[in-house]
Amino acid sequence: MLDVRPAEEYAAGHIAGARSVPVAELRRHLRALPARADVVACCRGPYCVYADGTVRELARHGLRARRLDGGYPQWKQAGLPVAAGGGG
Repeated sequence: MLDVRPAEEYAAGHIAGARSVPVAELRRHLRALPARADVVACCRGPYCVYADGTVRELARHGLRARRLDGGYPQWKQAGLPVAAGGGG
């Protein structure tokens, strides 16, 4: 799972286990993504264009990708595992 929100938002709270790859830095990280993995892009919510753009960019590079229905706020509200801090 890639969290494509800005790094500051990721550090404030993110889906546990998600990797921080801000949309502005996506191209730098393409080679590090496993070619055969299914990638899920997570963002601010169902109307956030960051995840849509990420999915299109990954598909252009031959990666299987989809966006998470909803986003971090909906995940947290559902009581699913979250974390805070940098890294990722």
